[in-house]
Amino acid sequence: MSGRLGPIPLQDMSAAQRAAAQAIIDGPRGAVYGPFVPLLRSPELMGLAQRMGEYLRYRSAVGIRLSELAILVTARQWDQQVEWAIHAPIAGKVGIPPDVVNAIAQRRRPEGMLVDEAVVHDFCVELHENKSVPDRVYEDALALFGEQGVVDLMGICGYYTFLAMVMNTARTAVPEGEEWVLPE
Repeated sequence: MSGRLGPIPLQDMSAAQRAAAQAIIDGPRGAVYGPFVPLLRSPELMGLAQRMGEYLRYRSAVGIRLSELAILVTARQWDQQVEWAIHAPIAGKVGIPPDVVNAIAQRRRPEGMLVDEAVVHDFCVELHENKSVPDRVYEDALALFGEQGVVDLMGICGYYTFLAMVMNTARTAVPEGEEWVLPE
């Protein structure tokens, strides 16, 4: 697949694009990469998306470990190689077991998940595949995370779906040397 909406040379950026890029560089991401490369065409949208993503990824009510799990489920649902390549290694570093990561890659429900992992996995799969969450799954998430956590979990699924749509449309290339590749 050839890339679309690739990097914009600094000298070709508008003042708004340069400011939006600098805001990402100065934040926790440290660089403009992945979905932010195509999103740079709409600097205001990119800035708003970046701020939402910063909250959902680093400060959500479900915590970083479970946010990463939700991101992996979303990446798998959208066959999004860049999201997977970025977040599968992070998931391992924050405590998601490799067998859980591998099962998600294979589109299987992982065995042996912790209770909170199972709740997040099932919530996200239901939301993506059935466009809704059944009462039992909702109640399990509500009991563990409260209303803010449930809303943040929906936000993570929606935000990373948005990024997957952007990168799938832009045909964003997987970073060189990434060993984490989703099977077909």
